[in-house]
Amino acid sequence: MKTICSMALILALSVMVRAADRDPTNYAGVKMCGICHKKDDSGNQLAKWQTSPHAKAFELLGTPAGKEAGKKVGVDDPQKSGKCLKCHSTAYSFTETCAVEKIKPEDGVTCESCHGPGKNYMKKSVMENRADAIADGLVYPATKSCELCHNDKSPTWKTDRFTTEDGKKVGFDVEQAYVKIKHTDQKVKH
Repeated sequence: MKTICSMALILALSVMVRAADRDPTNYAGVKMCGICHKKDDSGNQLAKWQTSPHAKAFELLGTPAGKEAGKKVGVDDPQKSGKCLKCHSTAYSFTETCAVEKIKPEDGVTCESCHGPGKNYMKKSVMENRADAIADGLVYPATKSCELCHNDKSPTWKTDRFTTEDGKKVGFDVEQAYVKIKHTDQKVKH
């Protein structure tokens, strides 16, 4: 039991550290990301994101299901509550207050929620070298960010939502979730 508690504490601390490393003053915004990531010859990541649940995360809060989830945490209007927007909007940068004005809550979960604030790594010369981009703040793989929001703090958390390859029921499985939002750049070797 002691080992399980220790592992849970380590996971919780690592999630908090990853969120704390993301300086919201370094957000560039989805329009800046889209300048390079909307080209069909590289996979048009922008278009794939625009049709994803992440792009619709803010809208979800206004649905009956979103409002019902909000009630579970004492929120009347999820689209105006930091309790919900911390994960449903990049503008909140994993906090309960709006952290950056250039990104609107209505933008939902944008590129930088997963990939980290882009101001320091968005230059083409930096992005062409993955090691340089990582050194300048690119979160890679972006799946390192998933559990900042996809965790048991969510009012819609289900401990048996996913079944792993070995048959174990878990609340979140990065590999299975990634397949649903995958938007790789075809020009970059992974």
